[in-house]
Amino acid sequence: MEITLHRTNAENPEFRQLVKKLDAYLAVTDGEEHDFYHQFNGLDAIRYVILVQADGQSVGCGAIKHFDDQAMEIKRMFTEETVRGRGVAGRVLRELEDWSRELGYARCVLETGWRQKAAVRLYQKSGYTIIPNYGQYVGMENSVCMAKDL
Repeated sequence: MEITLHRTNAENPEFRQLVKKLDAYLAVTDGEEHDFYHQFNGLDAIRYVILVQADGQSVGCGAIKHFDDQAMEIKRMFTEETVRGRGVAGRVLRELEDWSRELGYARCVLETGWRQKAAVRLYQKSGYTIIPNYGQYVGMENSVCMAKDL
């Protein structure tokens, strides 16, 4: 299986299809809290997207958006079940970090949920540390915010 990463933006229709699958997955794992989280996951502010293809099929994605003068926020990370466990998400994350550096940012931050155990493990394995919940995630028990200096 040949895996390639492509830089694009939130207008990409294949990215939008993957985001629909991500939202369906999160609707199950987030349960009653899904509507709260969903309101903060619009694509309007996202200009930087990584699209993953395996043998020509779009199978994963991730994005970054401006957080503050020093940091980009990691958003919309998703991989299809067919490629999970093959290092795809880690490659996307590294590419997003590289892109953030190229854009002049020194840090990446993110929010995920404690129920997304694989995501928490990926971020910790990739050097992210838990920070106090920020912004809309303050007081949300399922939320875990993390950061990494680039």
